[in-house]
Amino acid sequence: MIMKNSTQVSYFTFGAYFNIGLFKYLFFLIIMCFYAVIICTNLLLIVVMCMNRSLHEPMYLFLCSLFVNELYGSTGLFPFLLVQILSDIHTVSAPCCFLQMYCLYTYAAIQFINLSIMSYDRYLAICYPLQYNTRMTYKKVAMLIAVTWLVPLIGVAVPIFLSSSLQLCGNIINKVYCNNYYVVKLACSDTTGNNIYGLINTCLFVFGPLSLILYTYVKILKVCYSGSKQTRQKAVSTCTPHLASLLNFSFGGLFEIVESRFVMSSVPMMLRIFLSLYFLTCQPIFNPLMFGLQMTKIRSLCKTLVFGKM
Repeated sequence: MIMKNSTQVSYFTFGAYFNIGLFKYLFFLIIMCFYAVIICTNLLLIVVMCMNRSLHEPMYLFLCSLFVNELYGSTGLFPFLLVQILSDIHTVSAPCCFLQMYCLYTYAAIQFINLSIMSYDRYLAICYPLQYNTRMTYKKVAMLIAVTWLVPLIGVAVPIFLSSSLQLCGNIINKVYCNNYYVVKLACSDTTGNNIYGLINTCLFVFGPLSLILYTYVKILKVCYSGSKQTRQKAVSTCTPHLASLLNFSFGGLFEIVESRFVMSSVPMMLRIFLSLYFLTCQPIFNPLMFGLQMTKIRSLCKTLVFGKM
């Protein structure tokens, strides 16, 4: 339903869903399996890290924060997708839509900030190994994790509140989930405040963490280039999973931006949906597998917890 006069809508309709007949049950099972894998793997690693005091180190505490965030973000998306796939009428109430937007945007911001803090932790461990314990104290770890969560939870609330106050000329979102950019595009009223806060949040949650990541990796590369073979091996073993996770999330975010901002009518609808969902679905699966398989300490403790002691 398109509204000719500006008003505050009570519900939104998703225009990216299309009739796939009985295949919707197949997609339901696939999404359900994805969600089950995400819940099981992330919960397993969180339990392993909480139960073993040997993993109560800064690197693993930041990882635990990462896995908790992935459970949070997945819960904001997957149950909603499952309901919409089986539904014949793809609508959602406005309050639920803005709540989902808040969950997904805070998830993305927390994820990127968490990855930037992890790069800073690796920078201290590799560049200042003898001073690491004095520079990365438990008090500092707690402060960094608190900042990682509190800043996005507060910062994202402002643009979402501004969007919920807009007068809209329509209620059709051409996505499979709620997206703030598409809601602002429907506005008939002034969106200057939304644009300003959008720019502020981009600097705060994208360019800020990105600058820290680039700085730390430049320093790590300089140490590796001038250091011993042992230093290079340590850097590779500790940075590989983090760098892989960072690139996976960055490319996923880039896919979402390209799919949302540019006209892609020549691209098949299924591919466009996959690109927009990539960083929300693949990252929570990719991270537990990457860190769990790559880090020997976590891998061995997971085997002990699941299969028992030999």
